[in-house]
Amino acid sequence: MSGLRVVPTRRHGQERLYVCLPDGRNIAWYDREAARVNLISDDHKDDVLEVLAPFLTGPVTVGPPPVPTPAELARLTLHPDDDLAPNRPGEALLIDLERDPGPPRRLRTDPRQRALTAEQTVGEALDRLDGTGWHTLHSVPLPGGARIHHLAIGPAGLFAVHTLYARKQRVRIADPTVTVGRREPQPLLRRVRADADRASYALTAEVRPVLALAGPADVSVTGPVREVRILQDTDLAGLARQGGVLKPGDVEGLHAMARDRRIWERV
Repeated sequence: MSGLRVVPTRRHGQERLYVCLPDGRNIAWYDREAARVNLISDDHKDDVLEVLAPFLTGPVTVGPPPVPTPAELARLTLHPDDDLAPNRPGEALLIDLERDPGPPRRLRTDPRQRALTAEQTVGEALDRLDGTGWHTLHSVPLPGGARIHHLAIGPAGLFAVHTLYARKQRVRIADPTVTVGRREPQPLLRRVRADADRASYALTAEVRPVLALAGPADVSVTGPVREVRILQDTDLAGLARQGGVLKPGDVEGLHAMARDRRIWERV
């Protein structure tokens, strides 16, 4: 059989190599740590071993996979084009800048570059929680061209994280407005809450809104802020110190649901 391809993934510090058919379906995976090739069907055994041969290190066990959890089943049946898990922080901006880089010379920095820097900074901080039982999806698309910058799922619950570039600038917050430096105030907290509400509807679970500020010089808050949690990028690790909301199985199940692009088409 020709057309098989190997797709590497890494989660919770464990590396797996998935073998996919030309239509994107997974038919096997190689677990390096367990030294095992798991075959969904024996029909493709020889072809799978042939395409994996360059990646196999030492003797391996070959056989059917252990009984999968519902989350694993959802992942295995998800077409790669519908899988949001591989998205990089700032994925949508990276694609937009690649398609339209703008003029080679400009007097002011492209605002998309600043937004990308913020999403990458916050996204990398969230990705570092991965080994503590968390999953983060980046650039989750919503109908109408909107998107959730980051969706963090872990023991402390679900969080729709909106990032804002504020490097070395003062940020003033008076619900619902956010003012960065000398710019005009913007009712940003309304959008942050709306994104979380849409995520709650899609996942039928409570999703809490977070505004993550990338590199501010100072943050001042006037009056109470309804529902939205305000964090700096350096404070995001604190999410891992919270718990007691979701069990590990719930985290995996919600992540399996949220990574399916089709889930978000109805919100």
